Formats: sequence, C-alpha cells, structure tokens
Amino acid sequence: MTVTRRTLIATLGAMPLAAALGRTAYAAYPDRAIHLIVPFAPGGNADIVGRLVGDTMGKNLNGTVVVDNRAGAGGGIGAELVARAKPDGYTLLVGSNGPLTVNPFVQANLAYDPLKDFEPVALTSYVPHVLILTNKVGAKTIADVVSLSKTKPLNIATSGVGSASHMTLARLAAATGANLTHIPYRGGGALISDLIAGGVDGAVTEFSTALPLHKEKQAHIVAIASAHRSQLAPDIPTFIDDGVKNFTASSYIGIVAPAKTPADVIASLQKAIATGLKGGPTVDRLRELGSEIATPEEMTPQGFAAFIKTDYGNMKEAAKLANIKPS
Repeated sequence: MTVTRRTLIATLGAMPLAAALGRTAYAAYPDRAIHLIVPFAPGGNADIVGRLVGDTMGKNLNGTVVVDNRAGAGGGIGAELVARAKPDGYTLLVGSNGPLTVNPFVQANLAYDPLKDFEPVALTSYVPHVLILTNKVGAKTIADVVSLSKTKPLNIATSGVGSASHMTLARLAAATGANLTHIPYRGGGALISDLIAGGVDGAVTEFSTALPLHKEKQAHIVAIASAHRSQLAPDIPTFIDDGVKNFTASSYIGIVAPAKTPADVIASLQKAIATGLKGGPTVDRLRELGSEIATPEEMTPQGFAAFIKTDYGNMKEAAKLANIKPS
C-alpha cells in the first residue's frame, strides 16, 4: 500500500496527542480500587502487615486499597488468583515465603510458577519465627522440649502445609531430633485460640503473632529464630543460645503483581510503598510487632527479585535437609 504525503503528515501529527493521552491515562492510576490479596486467613502476620502496607499504599497513591483474604493451600489459592489476574496493577499479592519460595518444594503440580508468573514490586519487612508452647506444657528450654518429646510426641501447630513456619518446624525437628507432630492450620491467626486453650502443645509461628501471648502470659515463647535477641523481649533466648547451631528463620512480606504488569505501574506502586516505609506510624507499628523493615535496595523490584531468588535456593536446600518432598 502506498502512503501518501497527506496520510503521513496526519499520522505524525496525531502522535503527540496519542502520547499525551497515554500519559493522561497513566496519571489517572489508580482510578478504581486496588485489590490486595492476602493468601492466608485474617489475624496472621501476612494479614496484619498486608493491611498496614495496603493502607499506606492507598494514601500515597491517593486511591483505595481493599484487602481480600483468600486462604488455602499454603497461600497457593491466593497466589494462583493473582498470577491469573489481568496485569493492570489492580490485583496484587501480599507475597511471602509460602506461596513464593516454599510451595514449589512441598506441593506437587503447583498451578503457578513463582519465579515467572509475578513481577516483584517491593519487599516490605520480615519477622523471626519462634517456638511458643501452651502453659500446659512446662518445657522452658529447647533441651526440655527435646527431652519431653521423647516420652510423648508434641503436637505443634503452624499456619499451614507449605507455609514458612511448616518449613521451620521441619528444620527444627531435623536439627534437634525432637519428636514433633505437625498440626496445620489455615493461617497464623487461626491457631491462636487452640494454643491458648491447650488444644495443641505449641506452635511455630511469627514473633509478631506470638509476642502478645507471651507478654500476657497466655503462652510462653521458648526461643526465637534470629541471630540476636529481640529488644522487645530480651528475656527470650535465641535457638542459637539454646544450642541449636546457626538456626535462624523468618517470614518475609512483600508485594508482587501479575507478570507483564506495565513498568510504570510497578514504579508507582514501589514508590508508594517505599515512601510509606521511610518512617512514621506504619514503620513504628511494624517494629512494635517485631518486624524488621527491608533495606532500601530490597524495597526495589530488582532487589526483591534477587531476595526471592536467593530464598528460593535456600528453601530448596532446606527441603532436602528436612526430607520434605512435594505431595
């Protein structure tokens, strides 16, 4: 087909208008509510952090962020929903160890690829894991736990099959030789009432979930899986203090979008998160809960992608050490 001079001039003349329209459309983002999918039940670490981050995101974007809990399959149900969502920035995932870096090693036939189906936006924070026991169990140290479990297996709850706390429980049993029976729940918040009532012997969960129970003497934390004791509860020893060599574990929280989400949308989301986590009430609240704030580099798409890749490799190795196979 021959392009006439008149057609060419008309086409070129329209280009600045098209570009301006594109910028106008982008500038309107978000022009409706953003749905932030939490792939676990309400009350756990992912839910609490997701709501705090969602609130600051909404304020910095001058929009609305709606938190939607879609629990199940170690976070896999919510993760699959986001992986299949339209990549327009209006459906995001509160990503954590379970759906992003643990599920591939505990769940066969995973319905999504955590390394290919998401665009990392920003890592927000991470919180150490703890072993907390009901007050009906008198063990006060890891040595006590191991000794008691030899006479009777201890039923230890986690936030679900394939969760980060499940992996930590398996690693703990392998590292100490303790006889620990896994009792999976649908999120960290769901196990609290049974823990207080003594329906389970204890739980491996996030420090943020367990700390209020410890402070109110509704249950007692035996050890925290961090390199150093927490300033929020310096009386609690680390697993390393109690003789479990190099034993650290934590749950991380970050925001991811469906793969192929436009780079400018990712940039807007990242900026909203990073701005909200520079300081102020959101950061204060996260630290009160026992969370550590991600570094500026980890709070970028590239930094979070590298973090995920590293943790993916670590979980692969941890699954081998704990003899966990996809099922």
